[in-house]
Amino acid sequence: MTPISSRRQMLKSTGCGFGILGLADLLIREGLLDQASAEDGLGNRSLNPLAPQPGHFEPRAKRVIWIFINGGPSGVDTWNYRPELTKWDGKTIREFDPEFKDTTGFFKNAVGNLMQSPFQFTPRGECGLMVPDIFPHLGEHADRMAVIRSGFTESNNHSPALFAMNTGFARMGFPCVGSWITYGLGSESESLPGFVVMSDPKGRGLPKGHAANWSAGFLPGVYQGTYLKPQGEPIENLVRPQTLTDSAQRNELDLLKRLNTLHQTQHAADSELAARIESFELAYRMQSAAPEALNLANEPKHIQDLYGIGDEQCDHFARQCLTARRLLERGVRFIQIYSGGMENQRSWDGHNDIEGNHRQFAGETDKPVAGLLSDMAASGLLNDTLVIWCGEFGRLPIAQTGGKPGRDHNPHHFVAWMAGGGAKGGTTYGNSDEIGYKSVDNKVHINDLHATILHLMGMDHERLTFKYNGRRFRLTDVAGKVIHEIIS
Repeated sequence: MTPISSRRQMLKSTGCGFGILGLADLLIREGLLDQASAEDGLGNRSLNPLAPQPGHFEPRAKRVIWIFINGGPSGVDTWNYRPELTKWDGKTIREFDPEFKDTTGFFKNAVGNLMQSPFQFTPRGECGLMVPDIFPHLGEHADRMAVIRSGFTESNNHSPALFAMNTGFARMGFPCVGSWITYGLGSESESLPGFVVMSDPKGRGLPKGHAANWSAGFLPGVYQGTYLKPQGEPIENLVRPQTLTDSAQRNELDLLKRLNTLHQTQHAADSELAARIESFELAYRMQSAAPEALNLANEPKHIQDLYGIGDEQCDHFARQCLTARRLLERGVRFIQIYSGGMENQRSWDGHNDIEGNHRQFAGETDKPVAGLLSDMAASGLLNDTLVIWCGEFGRLPIAQTGGKPGRDHNPHHFVAWMAGGGAKGGTTYGNSDEIGYKSVDNKVHINDLHATILHLMGMDHERLTFKYNGRRFRLTDVAGKVIHEIIS
């Protein structure tokens, strides 16, 4: 090839490439060009990294909303009714199991006796699911829920447990579920992020580990969760400066894109550059699309009332749930909403006063989440939207002493439920022992939970991989099995 010796010769040699790149992008957007032709061989999109992608097979769900019960909800006080625990109330756990050695709780010097649930359980729905009185509205959806009563994890500490639940690994640096899903399937929206995260708006802080919980890890940065700030403007720089006109901003972005694309032709394997180019364009499109999507004022009053907007106890979470529904119907692929903040009484981390703690946070979330299910069911959106309710671990059936009795961390047993999007409503899967200390029947590891989520989204968890440092990584690492029993 003749060396380029002048600016004119450079423009002559490279200028035609811009038209080809633009044509390819238009063809992909119209579905007229196989997206595989835009792959660089490592699974990284070299044109639009957020373009919609086909799954491995027909999906049951097209989008996910995860209600993250931050701090670790107690199984025996929520979705795992253990009537036998009443019989053992006040007795030591060694009376229940003479060979018992260690609670694996976090506060070793505050171990009390077994404690029955302070809540009253009643059967709900045709399935007869036993639901505590702290979930009067969610109980109405018992026949939509597939309840997992046999979850377990490895860590009894919040940060690594949060990382494990979100990424499959108990240490930071790995992509989270939302990033894997948007990497695998892209986004259905050209004007909004594929992955959105919301956290506690009442000044109680972020979950431990902060943004590492919605990180893209070693995946291209475009797949990281977009965090909506709970106070003030939800996204920084969403409003264009008054001194900058639309045409001027468009001209700046066009020039920037041309220069970046020219550089990209010389570094085709650099997926981060493709992500950077798309991030500028997405940010521009969001300036017009996001304010409308985030504006709840146009929602009818009966819909706002359904979610609990205006109710002092749950207004904050109601607004987030309604916002989530608006984002989902506009093409956002994955949304996480964290209930509760940093730790202890600021979240579901009920070390002290488990009754007051869980009653408070259930009161904040029960009506909004039930409203979300009812609203999406009425519109048909729930048919292909997977709703998940789950935290990072469970809590011990033993009382934690000091003040009003609470419950310590328990990695041996946690509960979760799914609804919509292919989940088999009115079913329960697995079981704990009779006091709710450890999962014993059809145990579900975090890898199994992730494998099932990916399966419902139309992806084989063993085939969704990304090559990094010479190894092909996946969300489920080298384990995981799909829980077919909870799929309709």
